[in-house]
Amino acid sequence: MPYEGYATLTVEVNGGVAHVTFDHPPINLLDGTMAVDLHRLSLELADDDALRVTVFRSANPDFFIAHADVNLIPAMARDAPPPSRNLSFFHGVVERFRTLSCVTIAMIEGRARGGGSEFALSLDLRFAAIGRARLSQPEVALGIIPGGGGTQRLPRLMGRARALEAILGCEDFDAELAEHYGWVNRALPPEELEPFVSRLARRIASFPPEAIALAKQAVDASEGTTRDGLLEENRLFLYSASTDAALARMQAFLENGGQTREAELELARILTAGA
Repeated sequence: MPYEGYATLTVEVNGGVAHVTFDHPPINLLDGTMAVDLHRLSLELADDDALRVTVFRSANPDFFIAHADVNLIPAMARDAPPPSRNLSFFHGVVERFRTLSCVTIAMIEGRARGGGSEFALSLDLRFAAIGRARLSQPEVALGIIPGGGGTQRLPRLMGRARALEAILGCEDFDAELAEHYGWVNRALPPEELEPFVSRLARRIASFPPEAIALAKQAVDASEGTTRDGLLEENRLFLYSASTDAALARMQAFLENGGQTREAELELARILTAGA
C-alpha cells in the first residue's frame, strides 16, 4: 500500500487531501533517512491522481524540519564538479514537490532552517504560527551556501536585497517578518493556523483537479527557469563545502552541540562559537 512504512513521517489521506506529519525525534533532522522518505513520498504523491492538496506539518512543536544533516556535507566531493545538466538528488526531490499537480502547503509551527526552509520553499504555499515559527538560512555562517534551492527560490519571493539579507545574515526570521518579506504567505496566531490551513485545503480540494494543475503550470510559466539556477547553485554549494574554512566551521558547529535539541533551540550562539 502507498504511504506506509516511512521512518520519519506519517501520511493520512482524506477527501483528496493528504496530511503529511514529520516525526523524526529529537529535531526532525533532514538526514539520509528523511531524504530517502521524501524521495519516495514525492514519487507516490506524483502517482496519486486522486490527490488535490498535500499539507505538511510536524509532530514536534519546536521543529518543522531543523535543517540538513551537517555530517553529510564533508562526505561530498572535495573538488567542485564542472557544470552539469543533471539536478542533484535533493534538488530533484524538491523540484518534484514543486511540480506536483496537487497543491502543496507547509504549516510551520516550529523552526525551519537551512534544508528545512528550502523544503518549505519548494512547496506552493507556506503559513506560519506567530510566536512559534522561525525560518532561516544559516549556511554561510558554516562557510557554505544554501544548497537545497534557497539561493533560487528566496530571490523570486522577496527580491535580491532581502534574499541576501536572509542568506548572509544567517538570523532567524519570526513569522511576522517572514510574512512581511514574502518568505511565507501569512503569519497567523497558533490557534488559528490549523483551522485556516484545513479550510483552505478543503476549499482547493473541492475544485476540478485539471484546473488546479493547469493553474500551477500557468503561474510557473511567468518565471524564468528554476532548473538552470539550481544547477549553478549545486556547483557553487559543492565548491563552498570543499573549502578548509567550511570543514572547520562545520566541525566546530557539531562539537559545540549542533544537531542536539538544546543547542538547536539557541542556534545563533553555536553558529558563532569557535569562529
